[in-house]
Amino acid sequence: MTEMEYERERQPLRFHGRSVAWVPSLLLYIGILLVDFHTTERFRIISWIVLVPGTAAAICGVWTTGGFAVLAVVTYVVVDSTWPGEYQAGLGDFVLVALGGVLATMAAAVRERKERQTLRIMHIAETTRRTVLRPLPARWAGLEHAGVYLAADVDARVGGDFYDIQPGPYGTRVLVGDVQGKGLGAVEAAAALLGTFREAGYHERDLATVAERLETRMLRHRDHGVALGHDDGDRFATAVLIGFPVDAADVVDTVNFGHEPPLAVGPRGVRELPSGDGLPIGMSELGAGPPPVHRVPLAADETLLLVTDGVTEARDRAGEFYPLARDITAMATAEPDLRAEPRRLVRRVRDGVLRHSRGRLGDDTTVFAVRRLAGPEGEGPDRAVCGPEARVCRRSGYGAGWKS
Repeated sequence: MTEMEYERERQPLRFHGRSVAWVPSLLLYIGILLVDFHTTERFRIISWIVLVPGTAAAICGVWTTGGFAVLAVVTYVVVDSTWPGEYQAGLGDFVLVALGGVLATMAAAVRERKERQTLRIMHIAETTRRTVLRPLPARWAGLEHAGVYLAADVDARVGGDFYDIQPGPYGTRVLVGDVQGKGLGAVEAAAALLGTFREAGYHERDLATVAERLETRMLRHRDHGVALGHDDGDRFATAVLIGFPVDAADVVDTVNFGHEPPLAVGPRGVRELPSGDGLPIGMSELGAGPPPVHRVPLAADETLLLVTDGVTEARDRAGEFYPLARDITAMATAEPDLRAEPRRLVRRVRDGVLRHSRGRLGDDTTVFAVRRLAGPEGEGPDRAVCGPEARVCRRSGYGAGWKS
């Protein structure tokens, strides 16, 4: 990270783009001088000037702190020498001020080093998040979507929740899920599942086959982790796999791996799609394989709302869970013209969860809303047009092929 990038990220007390972190230390310096000047020899506080570099060490850079340290020593010598000998603070306080300045400068250097390390870690976490949860166009592959991800660990910025959209020759597929556990192990599992989804969601004709590929990938990933000595023997993931078939505009195919059931929000209210009747990904040995594929109606004016358990299990001070369905139903009643807009839905749930939990998230929280683009928008340049025999999809309106 360059010095300019570091200063821009650190943002220490700025006013109109300029740093004013030195102002508190300067005001303290002036205050000590005025008090010492206007008091008698019975109340000498010039040695308090050691607080000036100490304050600067907490909010200023190394050079600024060093400058205040030198200024404190010089000021102490000048002010103390103007008093008669019997009232001078003496050598002991001089050593205190000088040593305090040196220690303050060293503390500022250590603080800046730690801040740089923290910012590097945050940049790495952000890069990891963008790799796992790749940025998606708001209108893509005939769909409009909005999503928000809130990590329970605000410093890490990344966790086990995941979502993605993958267009392909057999329709557009959507995956939203939550890996059991936290930490890098959960992130690795989420990345593995997303990688498989992006390939299988494009190449496989049947949604059931995509589900089987996800199950197989989770088992392989878990076995690999165990072989390396990682504690991943019981790792699993809940998820919802949704297919928007190219041959039917009024239905969707869903596979629910023990996840929160999606909600369909539209002019006729809020309804729940098939619930998690299957086992989570990675637990097929406890059942008869991946969950079944359900084909359910979805009108053109309905939006699918998918959340992870960070939403439904958010608690208030009384221990009550966040009432997701009730909140969305209230919104649909109060704002009929905007009830199915993905951005509005996501914003409503995000704000509701944070308000309900008072900002104390106990788990990673993901809110994702998606709907078909209607009319000319659905046929515009952002729609993926794929034929069953196509090796790549292309954007209608453009001649160049593209892969995703």
